[in-house]
Amino acid sequence: MILLVLFSCQSTEKQTLHIIHAGSLTVPVHELSKAFREENPHVEIFTEAWGSKAGARRVIDINTPADLFMSADYMVIENMLIPDHAAWYIPFATNELAIVFTNRSRFANEITQDNWMEILMRPNVKYGRSNPDMDPCGVRSVFTIKLAEKKYNMEGFAQQMLAKDTDNIRPKETDLIALLESNHIDFIFLYKSVAVQHGLNYLQLPDSLSLGNFDLNNWYNKVSIETLGTKPGETITEFGEAMVYGLTIPFKTENPELAKRFVKFVLDPKKGQQILKNLGQDPVVDFNNPYIELIPEILR
Repeated sequence: MILLVLFSCQSTEKQTLHIIHAGSLTVPVHELSKAFREENPHVEIFTEAWGSKAGARRVIDINTPADLFMSADYMVIENMLIPDHAAWYIPFATNELAIVFTNRSRFANEITQDNWMEILMRPNVKYGRSNPDMDPCGVRSVFTIKLAEKKYNMEGFAQQMLAKDTDNIRPKETDLIALLESNHIDFIFLYKSVAVQHGLNYLQLPDSLSLGNFDLNNWYNKVSIETLGTKPGETITEFGEAMVYGLTIPFKTENPELAKRFVKFVLDPKKGQQILKNLGQDPVVDFNNPYIELIPEILR
C-alpha cells in the first residue's frame, strides 16, 4: 500500500477526501490532487494505492473510508462494487500494455516486437507480472500472452509462459518496478504510462497485443481468464478488451459533494484530462455507458 497525504494550513475549515486508486494511478492522482488543491486549499486529500481489485475490497471493507474509487479497469467496479457498494461508473482514461526493462536487463539491446516471446522464455531471463486476482494489469498481461499465442500460431506458448517465473508475481504492477530497478528481474509487463512516468525503457507492442485499440475489441475478446470474485469460492470470467479506466463514488462516501467536485475536475478537458494526457493516458471517447442515467447530473 502507498499512502499519500496532501494537506494545507491555509484554512481552519478543512474538508477531507479519501481516494482509493489503482497503483498505476499513483503519479496521476498525486498530480491531480496537487492541482485540485491549488483551487481548493482548504481540502485535505488522503490516498491509498492498491491493485484495483484489492482496492475494491478496501471499498467493500466497512471500516475503510472511501469517498472516491479510481480503478485501472472499469469492469472491477461493475463486477465487484455494483450494485451493493456503488451505483455507477464513469470511464476517464485509457492506456496500453508494454514490456518494460532497464539498460541492465539481459538482452535489452536485442528485444523487439518480433522476438520478445523467445527472449522472455530464455532460462536465464526473468520476467515479472502482477497477480490477476488482485490487479487488472495482471489480467491484461495474461490476455497479451494468450493473444500472442493466437497471433503467431504458437500452440502451448501461453501455458509455458504463464508457468515461468511465477515467484515474480506481485500484488500490483507498480510493486514490480523495484524488482526491475534492482536487477532482480529483467522485464515486466507494465502499463506504458507508468513506464513513461518512471523514465523506464519499454517495448511498444503491436496494437493486436497492447490492448490499446478500441477497433480491435472483437480480436481482444477471443481470450479470457477466470479470476477470484468478491465471495469465497466465487470466480469471474473476464474477457479481453481495450483498456478503460473507471471511477465511482461509493455509497459509503462521507463527503459526496466534495467527491463530485474532484470527479468534475478529473473530467475537465482543460484540467484533469490534460494532466492525465501529459502523463501518458488519453481520454475515453465513444464509450456506451449503461449507467448514464444513474450518474449525478453534474458529472454527465
